[in-house]
Amino acid sequence: MKILRIINPANVTEEEAKKLEPRLAARGVVFDSNNNVAVLPVSKHDYYKLPGGGIEDGEDKITAFRRECLEEVGFDVEVISELGIIIEYRTEFNRIQTSYCYVGKVIGEKKETAFTEHEMSQGFKQPVWVPFEEAFKLVSTSNPNNYEGKFIKERDTLILETSRLNQK
Repeated sequence: MKILRIINPANVTEEEAKKLEPRLAARGVVFDSNNNVAVLPVSKHDYYKLPGGGIEDGEDKITAFRRECLEEVGFDVEVISELGIIIEYRTEFNRIQTSYCYVGKVIGEKKETAFTEHEMSQGFKQPVWVPFEEAFKLVSTSNPNNYEGKFIKERDTLILETSRLNQK
């Protein structure tokens, strides 16, 4: 997969980056049968995000994406395309996060979402399914009130932009 962007607002050097804790994640754009996109409101911090999260030990990237979608939007997904990689230097968390980004389509029956305690404490709400352009607007015009949300807004806006370009 190609690197779509490196988000590095603190201008971390290669040497400094070696000291950051790596975190791998899988995330992306998920379409339902009506071609609507899932976005998750994060009410405590005033932004919307795409489904996705950390890759667990022993898990491959696509399995992680499918698990995260099941947990956060209540559906299994079929990956229909790879978008690329986004690297985030989150110095306040002493972390370098690498996200593998996909486009998926829901398959199977709806199940209950299963947010983690941390996600619930951040104000994660049930996903809203909206047309692509509305999803783009919700994510790109949100105004996060926390450090992490600012990264998520930039990252998820880029994922949506890349997905839009790939659809054409």
